[in-house]
Amino acid sequence: MPQLLLDLDTLDLSKTVFTVEDMHKVLSQRGRFSLMDGVCYFDRDEARIVAYKEVRSDEWWAKDHIPGRPIFPGVLMCEAAAQLGTFDFFARRPDIDPTFVGFTGIDKVRFRAVVEPPCRFYISAVMKRVRNMRFTYACQGIVDGKIVFDGELTGMAL
Repeated sequence: MPQLLLDLDTLDLSKTVFTVEDMHKVLSQRGRFSLMDGVCYFDRDEARIVAYKEVRSDEWWAKDHIPGRPIFPGVLMCEAAAQLGTFDFFARRPDIDPTFVGFTGIDKVRFRAVVEPPCRFYISAVMKRVRNMRFTYACQGIVDGKIVFDGELTGMAL
């Protein structure tokens, strides 16, 4: 089992540092595909960030994935992490106008546990590399202190 990128027990996760409205100033995703409810930790100097999503049984995917036992889809976990990396990249670079960012890579992703509603799903990300408008983040999804997914996501402004 990998180690936590950030020990959430040492962070104050009770505050919302950036709201959905703040994220919408940067991110293109809206409606069903706006997959974060807030950013609760942002460390500009260390390039670390934590966001959260309240996983609910009344969400659009829950009825059909899986009927009778809703399971938060892994692909949506990856999308939420990609959105967090994009938001973090532009939050650190106020000199750049936010543009659309596309996935260019998903590497070393592992799903380690089932995520079922109701729960608070935390996404932590640490910037690993930046080259011009391309960036890579190590990321993890965490529920109840346990890593439920981890991997590396790369995006590029298009």
